[in-house]
Amino acid sequence: MASGDFCSPGGGMEILQQVCSKQLPPCNLSKEDLLQNPYFSKLLLNLSQHVDESGLSLTLAKEQAQAWKEVRLPKTTWLRSEILHRVIQDTNVTSEDKKFHEILEQQLLEQLRKKCFTLLYYYDPSSDADSETVKAARVWKLAEVLVGEQQQCQDAKSQQKEQMLLLEEKSATYSQVLLRCPTLLQRLLQEHRLKTQSKLDRINAQYLEVKCRAMILKLRMEELKILSDTYTVEKVEVHRLIRDRLEGAIHLQERDMEKSRQVLNSYEVLGGEFDRLVKEYTVLRQATENKRWALQEFNKAYS
Repeated sequence: MASGDFCSPGGGMEILQQVCSKQLPPCNLSKEDLLQNPYFSKLLLNLSQHVDESGLSLTLAKEQAQAWKEVRLPKTTWLRSEILHRVIQDTNVTSEDKKFHEILEQQLLEQLRKKCFTLLYYYDPSSDADSETVKAARVWKLAEVLVGEQQQCQDAKSQQKEQMLLLEEKSATYSQVLLRCPTLLQRLLQEHRLKTQSKLDRINAQYLEVKCRAMILKLRMEELKILSDTYTVEKVEVHRLIRDRLEGAIHLQERDMEKSRQVLNSYEVLGGEFDRLVKEYTVLRQATENKRWALQEFNKAYS
């Protein structure tokens, strides 16, 4: 039977309710309780297979029945002998019958004496070594002992009944607590998850940050590897020579630029006179260019 079928709205529900009402009286559960807690219902159904209608286990019930049978057997035998003895006493018989009855009575008394001694031995095995007189005296006291034990049994039954009532109350309370446990566990799980979610997010963020750094380092390593594979030792040497030449050329250009800057600085000392000379030089150069062009045109015309 599947875990979700034994308390279905069909026959399984009615069977389980009958089992709970007969064999498990403390478990007074409704249909809603059985439907909401299928595994607990399955546990009750399995438990019912090991107990009888009184709630005792099958083994204990069998032992109890055997004990009652052993107790009733001597009692039945004694009652049979007692009835026979009384019938014999109440019957009108002859002298021969009386003699027979006396013999029979002696036999019954002997059997009764043996039964009493057997009962005494059952309660006190050490009495087997005593004489019959002592045994007979102890048998008379045995009645008081049996009355006391009977009272103890009654007290024990009363205590057992009280314990059963208390057990029923505790079982009902325990069942209610068990029914509330899933809801409480779910709420605790949600609260715990909300509290730890921020911590988990922070840990995930740190993990992603470290992972990004590792990825950047890996990319840098790949870049260096590509550069190492691209630029061999010979290429690096050629590039170094080119760089040295370029640096030398740059150095020469910087020196020339420094000289030009010094010349310009010397010209700037002249101030406005320098500007006038520059303009005059520009005009003269422009006039020279014009005359050179005119001369070239004149030569072309008369050539």
